[in-house]
Amino acid sequence: MPQQTPASIRKITADDPLAKSADVVANNIAALKAMFPELVTEGANGTSVNIDVLKQLVGDRTVTDAEEKFGLNWHGKRRARQLALTPSTGTLRPCPEESVEWNTTQNLFIEGDNLEVLKLLQKSYAGRVKLIYIDPPYNQDADVIYEDDFRDSITNYKMLTGQVDSDGRKLQSANESSGRHHTNWLDMLLPRLRLAQTMLRRDGLLFVSIDDNEVATLRMVLSEIFGEENFEGHIHWRRRHNQPNDPTKMLGLVSEHILCFARDKATYKSAGVGKVPLTGSFSNPDNDPRGDWASKPWKVGSDQSGTRYAIVTPTGREHDEEWMGERTTFDEHLADNRIIFPDSGSGSPRKKYFKTEREKEGQCATNWWHHEQFGHNQAANAILESLLGEKNLFSNPKPLELLQNIISVSNTREEDIVMDFFAGSATTAHAVMAANADGGSRRFVMVQLPEPIDESTDKGRKSADYCRSIGRPTNISELSKERIRRASEVIMQSSQMFAGDLGFRVFKLDASNIREWEPARDDIAESLESHIVNLRTDRTEQDILCELLLKRGLDLCVPIEDKTIAGKKVHSIGAGSLIACLDKQITRADAESLALGIAAWHKEINPAGETAVIFRDDAFADDVVKTNVAAILDQHGLKNVRSL
Repeated sequence: MPQQTPASIRKITADDPLAKSADVVANNIAALKAMFPELVTEGANGTSVNIDVLKQLVGDRTVTDAEEKFGLNWHGKRRARQLALTPSTGTLRPCPEESVEWNTTQNLFIEGDNLEVLKLLQKSYAGRVKLIYIDPPYNQDADVIYEDDFRDSITNYKMLTGQVDSDGRKLQSANESSGRHHTNWLDMLLPRLRLAQTMLRRDGLLFVSIDDNEVATLRMVLSEIFGEENFEGHIHWRRRHNQPNDPTKMLGLVSEHILCFARDKATYKSAGVGKVPLTGSFSNPDNDPRGDWASKPWKVGSDQSGTRYAIVTPTGREHDEEWMGERTTFDEHLADNRIIFPDSGSGSPRKKYFKTEREKEGQCATNWWHHEQFGHNQAANAILESLLGEKNLFSNPKPLELLQNIISVSNTREEDIVMDFFAGSATTAHAVMAANADGGSRRFVMVQLPEPIDESTDKGRKSADYCRSIGRPTNISELSKERIRRASEVIMQSSQMFAGDLGFRVFKLDASNIREWEPARDDIAESLESHIVNLRTDRTEQDILCELLLKRGLDLCVPIEDKTIAGKKVHSIGAGSLIACLDKQITRADAESLALGIAAWHKEINPAGETAVIFRDDAFADDVVKTNVAAILDQHGLKNVRSL
């Protein structure tokens, strides 16, 4: 090797970074890029910040359609981005009767428009999800496109799903004749992907399945949202095991694409890269007591560098090459019978690796996922048929093996959250439960639109009949939930020792429990009278508690403890983070004993942070009662007292 200059102290020149103060501008741009990758673009004139995008992200109404930078642009993009920033007016209503193991499960199935659901989950789950996998509607004529309404999203959602009179409005399809074949699809996907990025942990990953038609477009959108530097890979998955022979096509379609982006690639790498189960041929021709083994060249590859020295084989042949390790390392492997010489002892040395050692760590996945290891559509249909007892209730469901491997390569473990907000056939939920056979306690969050089943086709009528046969409404989410129920039963029956979470809590998107001010202009007096009570009269305490969880940013599976105090039911949520009494009547006689009882229970719980105490506003007999309760609680350190 060439001799290096012996000086140990490097002189700092004027252009050396060490001679300069901190580059505040560069640091600010880096911080902005980390939070909002779509703000920063690289061009011929260097790095720039899109001020119009920044204005939009902070709610500045003066934003205009300025000249766009390099990237993918289309008419309506600004509005689509704004949809992700507009707060939802809805809530999630609990449905214990449709759930499995409601009191103990940590899994969620949410029925509703995923755009609104993602907004509602922001406070509770932003920055907490390890893995998001989605298989969105592909941009083809027959595929559904969600029609997002900027002004009244919840009413729009109910129209689309047939819950209220829609006056003939239906879910759109991305029709070429509309002139917006690409833009309709992009308008739907952009705000959902933007919200997905905020849901991920710093070491989180997003996987998106897509076909040939939009893979290039989708990658550009994801690069803008996540930052091109966080692109993790483009996977080609062979989705069918047979060879098509369509005389009308030059290329038979046998594969689909899966794009993967990291929330922050450096953080993901440092947290640990996941592996797939071991493949390859292992044998033990020399009867090594350590068991079956395979081998790989000790010589470095053509694009690698190593250490050069000469190795003499048992037959006396010399190989002078660059090798994978130092001479001392080679000698140690040779003494440990980990080096073999093929070609009757004259070939270039190879290093043994044992199956038992590799099985513990798995192996690196490639970007070509063959159907033999990663499953195919035919097998996915067979699994669904075995679970549901009917054929072809879903179109092109993803195979269990595919999702199990995605869970593996993303390195999910312990209590990590896996989300799929285009749940479809619920393969992701099934895969999470199956993956927990390793002793993990991974959680899933599934979101599915209760899209009405189109009974104008034979397949649609068959799916609708199945829903009716199990006593459920005829929509896609009912099929999704039934698949999870039956998958959990199969897993339990096949593994008596399985101790994982096989339940799920069902929630449904609906309008907020708190009514908006909607005055009747021709009768203001009546409007004022009707809004004295601002909680909807058709809602339960459980409905209201759920909305409180969302508004306070608490997990939807957080434990809730109930206690009767002064004859009133009081709830302690999240180990005392929130205490709520939603009784409809609090009199002067109740006030002191109720407030003192709550204070005593709070002291007993002794929560770590501040506790909020919530009451129904219309429950207090008068303002004096309300003031007295607040004063007593304040004297005992409970200063954050609110009413609904």
